[in-house]
Parts: sequence; C-alpha cells; structure tokens
Amino acid sequence: MKPLFLAAVAAASLGTSAMAADKYTLDSSHSQIVFSYNHLGYSTTYGMFSGFEGEIMFDQDSPANSSVSVSMPVMSMFTGWEQRDGHFMSGDFFGASEGDLITFTSTAIEVTGDDTAMITGDLTMNGTTKSVVLDAKLNLTGTHPMAQTEWAGFDATTTLLRSDFGLGAFAPAVSDEVEVIISIEAQKAG
Repeated sequence: MKPLFLAAVAAASLGTSAMAADKYTLDSSHSQIVFSYNHLGYSTTYGMFSGFEGEIMFDQDSPANSSVSVSMPVMSMFTGWEQRDGHFMSGDFFGASEGDLITFTSTAIEVTGDDTAMITGDLTMNGTTKSVVLDAKLNLTGTHPMAQTEWAGFDATTTLLRSDFGLGAFAPAVSDEVEVIISIEAQKAG
C-alpha cells in the first residue's frame, strides 16, 4: 500500500526522473485547490483554482526516485465575486496575463504513517519560487468504478504567506496567511 500511497501523495504537489516508473495523470475534473484568508477580522473569504495539468512518475521499487509536476493557470482563480477576481489579477496582486501559471514540483516525500506523508516541493507563483510542505492524507486507491483503471485520491493542506510570493498587498489587515486545501484524483496512464 505504501508504494501506491506515495504515488497518490506525489500528485498533490501540487524531482528526478525514474527509470522504472509508472505514469499517473491528474484528473482535472475532480482536482482543485481551495484557499481562504481572513478579511479585516470580519470574515473568512474563500476562493479556488482549477484547470490542473500534471503527471506523476512513480517508481514502485524505489519511491524516492519518483517525481511529480503540476501546473494551473493563475487566471483559473474563482472567488465567487467577479470584481474580486479582477482585483486579484490586477497589479495589486498577480498582474496576471493569459498563460501565467502556478507550478509545483516535488523535491522530497516523507511517509509519516500508513496513509499520511509530508510532501516538500518548489512552489512557483507570481515569479517567485519557495519551498513548501504539504501535509497529505491518502483517501483511496484502487480500480475506478467507471473508468476501470487504477486510480488514487488524496487531500493535503498547507499554509502560505502571500508576502513570500510578492502578493502581500493590504497585509496585515487582510491576512498574510492563506490556508490551502488540496483535493486530487490521479489516473494511472495506460
């Protein structure tokens, strides 16, 4: 179970290439990142990113040689209020253009239990790359009942500082800390 777990965990991220690796691809229709932050002490505001692309190269014999790379368009951000989305894409925050991406590439996986792990990786956002750690939990592995292929799903969490990525406008009134929840499904490539 641990080798397949490592493959599932690697998908969040959100290394090196493996010679005897199995390829997994993210299911964009069932993967998302939800973020939240405190707004002036009055409320918690939520948003999400979608449109993931990514692959996992997983070496079952030597999981440390596995790798993952994930990207998503900055402009896929959705907060439920069009004016806020536009403000986030403005020069106050991302200054985003079509084609700008947020990327994550894993650098290490530390298995912490039968269904948990800490995933370290390089997160690149707004032109800045920082190392982040995801606290991940395996949800399920097995044959997908509709796709009839091997599938893996997991959740992960982390906390980011907006200011680390040049996105600290209006902090601390609008919290610098952003809570991130990731839910990912990945399919073993045929």
